[in-house]
Amino acid sequence: MRNTLLQVLAALACTLAACAEVVPVSDFSLEKVRDLPEKKNRIRNEFLYIASYSNVIRGENLKIVLSYALLSSQITGKWFMTGFATNAQWFVNHKDSMKMGTSMLVPTEGGDLDLSYANLNADGTCWRMTHLAKKTDTPGRFTFHSQAWNNDNDMRFVDVVYDDYAVIHTIKTKEGTSEILNKLYSRTPEVSEVLKQKFTQFCLDTGILADNIAILPKNGMFSRTHLGFGLLVFFF
Repeated sequence: MRNTLLQVLAALACTLAACAEVVPVSDFSLEKVRDLPEKKNRIRNEFLYIASYSNVIRGENLKIVLSYALLSSQITGKWFMTGFATNAQWFVNHKDSMKMGTSMLVPTEGGDLDLSYANLNADGTCWRMTHLAKKTDTPGRFTFHSQAWNNDNDMRFVDVVYDDYAVIHTIKTKEGTSEILNKLYSRTPEVSEVLKQKFTQFCLDTGILADNIAILPKNGMFSRTHLGFGLLVFFF
């Protein structure tokens, strides 16, 4: 009886936390999402950036994209998805097999945000997904509809250090039912213990169960341009 009561109270606490309003970081800057200071250990990722970036700049001259990347050791808009947390049942069923992927965040001229995700599957194939997140009246808050999942997404940058990490809180709604998804993005595959603890605490505060908070292990990453060549890079 006591165990049942504790489980009910825990579920109620998670529900109340999930219902609390989570607002975007107050000083969010879309332009700063573009920028990453030069770092010495990024040169090895130049061509991975070229391959990824060319996929999300639709209709642009590829030569310009390649030239920009080759002239700079900055990897504009690239993030590693290092943390993932949700109480959704699909994640509970598959969290043990999930690994780190990459995301490209590219602001549009109109203030929207192009999102492009890539992850290497266990069989060597590449899983991809893209979204165009529309800006709202609140800086740092974007919305988009996912055709793959058939849900509406309310996405908020709740904590950002532009050359280091970003915490993104998304409310995903389908057929009147909402679920919370928190992601930790990092500019490098490595995540400090302080950042892990910070992300974990935020997830707990927003109703995610401790068992459903994952710091993802490193993974190989594959990108292909429409020129027909691919690049496979492994991080260990």
